[in-house]
Amino acid sequence: MKVSVVTPNFNGERFLKAFFESLDDDSECIGEVIIVDNGSSDASLEYIKDNSFAFPVEIIENSENLGFAPAVNQGIKKAKYDYIFSLNNDTEIKKGSIKELVKLISSHEDVFSVQAKMLQYKNKQLIDDVGDEYNLLAWTKKTGENHSSDEFNEVREIFSSCAGAALYKKSILEELGMFDDNFFAYMEDVDLALRSKISGYRNLLCPKAIVYHIGSATSGSRHNEFKVKLAARNNVWVVYKNIPIPLKIINFIFLFLGFLIKYIFFLRKGFGSVYLSGIREGLSTRDKITKTEFKSKNTKNYLKIEYRLIINTIKFLKR
Repeated sequence: MKVSVVTPNFNGERFLKAFFESLDDDSECIGEVIIVDNGSSDASLEYIKDNSFAFPVEIIENSENLGFAPAVNQGIKKAKYDYIFSLNNDTEIKKGSIKELVKLISSHEDVFSVQAKMLQYKNKQLIDDVGDEYNLLAWTKKTGENHSSDEFNEVREIFSSCAGAALYKKSILEELGMFDDNFFAYMEDVDLALRSKISGYRNLLCPKAIVYHIGSATSGSRHNEFKVKLAARNNVWVVYKNIPIPLKIINFIFLFLGFLIKYIFFLRKGFGSVYLSGIREGLSTRDKITKTEFKSKNTKNYLKIEYRLIINTIKFLKR
């Protein structure tokens, strides 16, 4: 079973040689690689066009940076295969990993996505991300970050797969409406995961699939004005879009505290006004976001989500 690899690129020439060489080692599982270039000004396109690879490579050229979510959606629409491997350009994949991802995702009808075990590129003995969790404070947390790479060796259910190295079923992506273009970047995978869980699907970690990730290769440092504002705005949209009114009322105090604590955190980092600007934008533009339709048949799924949010919050508070 072959997959369509979909990778957004924005001035990522320095990563492409290692990226493609690692994919060459897994070429038997790759039907095509779709590079969606977001208006790069470096020699990214020249590098791809001037080299040959062990699989077909298609380039979608955008004249400007449309963001991560729209770019991946462009690739999904163009893809010919039933599985979409969303993979960042600042990664290297260990040989045999795609085969393990396909094996796991195809073994369960209710599984929407499987995430690779992401290790830190600069220190491969440490974990970068083995699944993203979400809690009542509206906080997203990378599971396993900075833990030993020897940990998390069992298949486990996760709240959300990180779209930097995740395999999705194309049929379910189309059913759910794919990523939300409005998000541009950040939180788009959590939004997608919430929609998948509302519809009763699961997301799993595939520990036998290993991806080495540099991280923040396009946006820069861990905290900067661009990331802080977009993440704040998108976090408002995730709550507005996916949480029904009764659960918003029940969780209001936690949501309020979550946004307040984040504001205080970023205030101390010098990004307080930027964070508030993102919150204001999220609230003032929420009408442009299409809310996830509430269906009574999904009530059980909402309750499962609420239970997981509670458990995640308790785990966080016990730290």
